[in-house]
Amino acid sequence: MPHEAVFRITSDRAPVIYKALLPELADEVNPRSVTVCELESDRVLLLRVSAKDIPALRAALNMALRLVNVSDEVSGLV
Repeated sequence: MPHEAVFRITSDRAPVIYKALLPELADEVNPRSVTVCELESDRVLLLRVSAKDIPALRAALNMALRLVNVSDEVSGLV
């Protein structure tokens, strides 16, 4: 896929966010984009989004970053 965005997100809650994202990303079926989430360390979450075109990249980024944000907010409430 020719377009890619990579984010390294540093948070004390990185493992919790990672666990929250896994089921969502495992069910993702989109022929135009691929989202990969990895835990680089106890505090660093790696989010890599690849897409065939810019509109697909934007849509996949919106979804992935929204999931990260919601997961972080909810884990902060617990």
